[in-house]
Amino acid sequence: MRPGLSATQIVGASLVANHFASALSPSTKIDDSYDFVIVGGGQAGLVLGARLSEDKNHTVLVLESGGDGDEFRNRIDTPAFSYFDSLWPTPLNWDFDTVAQPNADDRKINWPRGKVLGGSSAINGLYMTRPGEDEINAWKDMLGDMDGADNWSWESFYSALKKSETFTPPTDDVVDEARITWNATHHGTNGPIHATYPDYTFPEVGDWLTSLESIGIGISDRMYGGESWGADVSTSCINPSNWTRSYSRSGYLDPLPDRGNYDVLANAHVTRLIFEDSTSSDKKTASAVEYTNDKGSTKLKVKVKKEVILAGGSVGSPAVLLYSGVGPKDVLSNAGVDLVSELPGVGQHLQDHFSATVKWSSNVDTAGSIFYHNGKDKNNPKFLTYIDSAVAYVNATAIYGNKVDEYESKFLASIDKYVPKTTYDDGVVTGYKAICNTTASKIFNSPTGQIELLFMNSDGNGDIGITAALQHPLSHGRIYINSSNPMDYPIIDPNYFDNPADSELLLAGIKMARQIGETSPMSKSLVTETSPGSSVQTDDEWVAWLRKEASTEFHPSSSCAMLPEEQGGVVDAKLRVYGLANVRVADASVIPISLSTHLMSSTYGVAEQASDIIREYHNVPTEVKPAFSSSSSAISSIPSTSTAVTNVVAAKKSGSPKGDGSPVENSGAALSLVWTTLLVSVHVVIGYGVFA
Repeated sequence: MRPGLSATQIVGASLVANHFASALSPSTKIDDSYDFVIVGGGQAGLVLGARLSEDKNHTVLVLESGGDGDEFRNRIDTPAFSYFDSLWPTPLNWDFDTVAQPNADDRKINWPRGKVLGGSSAINGLYMTRPGEDEINAWKDMLGDMDGADNWSWESFYSALKKSETFTPPTDDVVDEARITWNATHHGTNGPIHATYPDYTFPEVGDWLTSLESIGIGISDRMYGGESWGADVSTSCINPSNWTRSYSRSGYLDPLPDRGNYDVLANAHVTRLIFEDSTSSDKKTASAVEYTNDKGSTKLKVKVKKEVILAGGSVGSPAVLLYSGVGPKDVLSNAGVDLVSELPGVGQHLQDHFSATVKWSSNVDTAGSIFYHNGKDKNNPKFLTYIDSAVAYVNATAIYGNKVDEYESKFLASIDKYVPKTTYDDGVVTGYKAICNTTASKIFNSPTGQIELLFMNSDGNGDIGITAALQHPLSHGRIYINSSNPMDYPIIDPNYFDNPADSELLLAGIKMARQIGETSPMSKSLVTETSPGSSVQTDDEWVAWLRKEASTEFHPSSSCAMLPEEQGGVVDAKLRVYGLANVRVADASVIPISLSTHLMSSTYGVAEQASDIIREYHNVPTEVKPAFSSSSSAISSIPSTSTAVTNVVAAKKSGSPKGDGSPVENSGAALSLVWTTLLVSVHVVIGYGVFA
C-alpha cells in the first residue's frame, strides 16, 4: 500500500504549484506573431500547446479567456472540494444558461464551464471514464472515405487515450471496501494525466456493485478497453503522489521547461479571427487573432504564420467562428455580423446528456454528512481525496429485454418528425438524420450503454442519490449568437426532450435508479425516498417530474461536428474547418455523436490526435530528445529545487514530452524525487500546514 501524504505535504505541494504558476499573468509579454495560435487554454488547448511546442522550430501561443486560477489553486487541487468547496460560484466558471426549454417546464438550465487555465478539467467532478469501441467506430464510419478517417478508428483513438494517461492501481484497503476491479493493460503508463482511485471510500460503494449484480448488471473490468457497459468504480484524475487533482494545466503545462518557443497568455478573450482580404473564391486564410484583456474596450491582435487552432470547447469554438463571420448565413445576418464564409453547420448538432437523481435519506455516514455535519473523518487528509465515482452503463438489452428491436424501430421512425429547426434542409437536416440513424441503428442495438447510472453520497443533506443520465439523445440543439458584440455570451439551446424517445429512455433509466435503491444490500443504507418521493409512481408522473427536475450532466458535444460538409459538418477528418485554409478545431465539439462516457478522457484523446495530425502535416519529427529521463540512471541529472522553480516560473513555457506521451517531469522516479525535494523545501520554510 502506498503511504499517504500528510496535510502539510499536500499544502506544501499546492503552495509550490502556486509559486510555479506566477508567470502566467495577464501582463505576460508575448511576441507579435506565432506559427500556431491556439484559442482557448482549457483542457484541449493546453494539450495542443504542450505537444506542438515540442518542436523547437515552431512557435506556439495559447490565448485563454479566463485567469490562471492561482488564487484558487488549493480548491482546484483538492479532489473533494469539487463537491464541498465548488468553484462554480467563482470567476473560474463561465456560468452559462440555456434558453428556456419548452419540453423541460420552460426552464433555463445552468451550464457551468471552466473559465481558467485548464478549463473544465479544473472545476469538474474528476471522472475519467472512456467511450466504447462501437461508438468510436460508428464515428469513423460516418466519415466514409474521407482523407484521415482512420485517425478516428477505435484502434487509433484508443492509443491516443492511453497516451494521455498514467494509471496507478488503488490502495489495498480501498480495493477491499469498494470491490474495485481493473485491467492495467487497458490503461496508459507514461502520460501527463494521472488516473487512479481516491484513497478513501465507503462500504456503500461495494454495496452499489452488489445490488447492480442482483438486478443483472454485471461488474466489468473491461470498460477502459472499449466495452462500455456494466458496472464499475471509475478512475478519477487524481495524482496519487500528492493526492491532488490531475488536470490539463498540472499535466501539460506546469511541468514544462522553458525552451523559448511557447507562450500562454491568460485573461485574453478572443473576439474574432481576422482573415486576409481576397476577391477570389479560394479558401479564406486567417492572418491574425484579435483579442482583448480589458472587457472588450481595447482590441489587440497577434499574427498567425501557420495555423489557428480553436480549442474553446462545445460553446466557445462555434462562438468564435460565428463572431468571426463563419457560420450559417441567416444566423450571422440576424446578429449583424458580416459574412466571411458560409458554413451552415457551425453551432448545429449540439448534443448533451440529460440527467436526474433519485434521493434517499440515509442511516449511514456519507461524504456529505461527514463534511457538512463535522463527522469524525472531516479533517482526515484521505477523506478529502474522496470522489463519487461508482458508475454503471446500462445497454438497451438490460433496459428493454427482448423488445430491443421493437424500440429500435420506434426510435428510428421518430427521427424524421423531430428534425432541427433550420433553413438548411439539405445540410444540417441531412446530418441530423445521419447522426440519429447511426445512433439508433448501430449503437442502440449494440452492447454499448444507453443510460449511465451513478452513485452519489456527497449531498449537503446527507442523502444518498442515484443518478440516471441519457447518453445518446435523439434531440439535437444548437449554439448561435444574436449580437455582433463578441463579449456577449452565445445562445445555448440544447433542445432537451424535443424527441419523445429521449424522455422514454430516461424514464426507463430513472425507474432503474429507484430499483437499485430498493435492492439489497444498497437498500439497507436507505431510509426514505426524499426525491421525487413515493407519490411519483406512474409513467406520466415520472415524466412530469423529469421535465421539472432533469438537468445537464455537463457533457456538451458536437457543435463543430466532424462530418461531410454536405451533412452540416464543420471540420473534416483532419480537423480543418471547411472553407478556411488554416483553421482547425480540436476539442469535444468535433465529436459528431454523443458518447456513452464523461467527456474528459475523450477530449484528451481528441487533442492528442489533433497534435499528431498537425505535426505530421507540417512535416515535423514526432519525437524530440527529452530534457531528462525518468530512468534510474538519470536521477542525478534532475535539476535542483531552485533550478526547477526557475524553469517553471519562466514567462515562456515550452514542453519536451517524450515520444511515448509523457512530459518527462511527470513520470516515475524523476517526478517523485522532484516533488519530494520541493515538498521538503517548502516544509522547511513554512514549518507546518493546515489542510483546509
